Amino acid sequence: MKLHYCLSGHPTLPCNVLKFKSTTIMLDCGLDMTSTLNFLPLPLVQSPRLSKLPGWVLKDGSTFLDKTELLDLSTVDVILISNYHCMMALPYITEYTGFTGTVYATEPTVQIGRLLMEELVNSIERVPKAQSASMWKNKEVQRLLPVPLKDAVEVSMWRKCYTMPEVNAALSKIQLVGYSQKIELFGAVQVTPLSSGYALGSSNWIIQSHYEKVSYVSGSSLLTTHPQPMDQASLKNSDVLILTGLTQIPTANPDGMVGEFCSNLAMTVRNGGNVLVPCYPSGVIYDLLECLYQYIDSAGLSNVPFYFISPVANSSLEFSQIFAEWLCHNKQTKVYLPEPPFPHAELIQTNKLKHYPSIHGDFSNDFKQPCVVFTGHPSLRFGDVVHFMELWGKSSLNTVIFTEPDFSYLDALAPYQPLAMKCVYCPIDTRLNFIQVSKLLKEVQPLHVVCPEQYTQPPPTQSHRTDLMIDCQPPPMSYRRAEVLTLPYKRRYEKIEIMPELADSLVPLEIKPGISLATVSAVLHTKDNKHVLQLPPKPPQPPASKKRKRVNDDVTECKPLKPLLSGSIPVDQFVQTLEKHGFSDVKVEDTAKGHIVLLQEAETLIQIEEDSTHIICDNDEPLRVKLRDLVLKFLQKF
Repeated sequence: MKLHYCLSGHPTLPCNVLKFKSTTIMLDCGLDMTSTLNFLPLPLVQSPRLSKLPGWVLKDGSTFLDKTELLDLSTVDVILISNYHCMMALPYITEYTGFTGTVYATEPTVQIGRLLMEELVNSIERVPKAQSASMWKNKEVQRLLPVPLKDAVEVSMWRKCYTMPEVNAALSKIQLVGYSQKIELFGAVQVTPLSSGYALGSSNWIIQSHYEKVSYVSGSSLLTTHPQPMDQASLKNSDVLILTGLTQIPTANPDGMVGEFCSNLAMTVRNGGNVLVPCYPSGVIYDLLECLYQYIDSAGLSNVPFYFISPVANSSLEFSQIFAEWLCHNKQTKVYLPEPPFPHAELIQTNKLKHYPSIHGDFSNDFKQPCVVFTGHPSLRFGDVVHFMELWGKSSLNTVIFTEPDFSYLDALAPYQPLAMKCVYCPIDTRLNFIQVSKLLKEVQPLHVVCPEQYTQPPPTQSHRTDLMIDCQPPPMSYRRAEVLTLPYKRRYEKIEIMPELADSLVPLEIKPGISLATVSAVLHTKDNKHVLQLPPKPPQPPASKKRKRVNDDVTECKPLKPLLSGSIPVDQFVQTLEKHGFSDVKVEDTAKGHIVLLQEAETLIQIEEDSTHIICDNDEPLRVKLRDLVLKFLQKF
């Protein structure tokens, strides 16, 4: 376990690289899209109001990747994906770099990740691109731009949005895995995905060898929602626990936010207004629809239409119903009744929820107001949400409700100001908060915790809230973007197998009660990070009728080993033995490491230390041998 590279500055969209036993493992490849907030929205139809706004317009259909030269990605052996939000940069890695390794992820993660990428690509590509702006990336021009573009790092590395062929090529490199499945990496380490409880198919990862264990905890939840619950027991006895992907809204209670969402939605609709919910096509939307299913009748909303608009809306709703084995126990039980695990199936059957690929076509004919619309993108910079912000923004009867915590809602709304419609911020983030993290760490008790720097100090806006940081013993090791961190655990042991015929030849000698040792003369054979002790080759026997020939130089002949010694020399008994054998005038001096026995008449001294004994005499080999034999009487041979 050598180094930990941090390639992302966003703790909930991580990209870390772990070097462990000659294996280089990338942990997630999240795509930070908050840079899109620096640009104007991409309207589906020409917007006179947006076109008159000053500033730098995102007209070239670009989404951004902040690339670092900290690591040559061709050296990465595998990529482990924890959830579908943390794989959005995968096409940039597999299609734009020298990466030739394997990617591991669960099936729901891959399928829903595909939907998120498809929606992103579709939303960018369907917008007319009358002109392209790229000269602003020149450093001389960039420094003249307003903040934050003026301070953006490595803008020359920002790339256009990938295409669907690139998405398909990237996903083809993924190998599907299931929870608790053990995957061998080059015989060096074993990786295992565990349920993290956050989203369909979301995973924490165990990375271990025979004697070391690293746990990677990213995007986990202890709340009871639709995914399988978090597997905590398997995280115990970790040497190092890498922790990232905690809640972005630690002071907000998800249940309370859901309650506010429903009440604000009902109030707006009762007053004749429309509700716009910018969202991703998967994840929290399933829980919101389930809450609304239970809330509709009691709130008198039975006749209000709910629209889900996304190029992948139909696929998302279908996937949520077929991944039964990845759901919590209650929803799995419904599948075997058989009943749909999610109630939005009934909402669709009763026409209370309708889904469309876009605002064109059937939606234009079916559209009725007042209504509730779920659509993307949460940044309000592209997707059908831009059209509805333009359509409904001028009326105070309407409300936009922000539930996704990934983007600042004030920054998202900036290009639409002045805005008459009401804005409600109900961020719903079910990932671990700091209280839950403290409890988890006490239960699993890792030797060392490694986490982003942001988690080791209170938020900048709430510097007095020391409860909003990780508190554990020993204190966590923190890292920041573009930093290389040496992990605090060193490998101490390696597993070696012994061939049966070699094991049969060993003669163990008990040196202490319960402890036996044996000397071995063998050949160490190493292949694919597995080590085997084999019998040494026998030297060729010379012909009986001829003189012995010299053994070939290329044959390794193992010479008999000298016996190994163990035990300690009791100084008092040793002095008595010396006197019995005719040595007089023996003196003993204590030293920091042991004792020195002086034989003054023989002008000889014997140094006795914990791990060695030295006999020092001048050119008197018989005397040295005699003293050596006396020393050996107190030691065991094996």
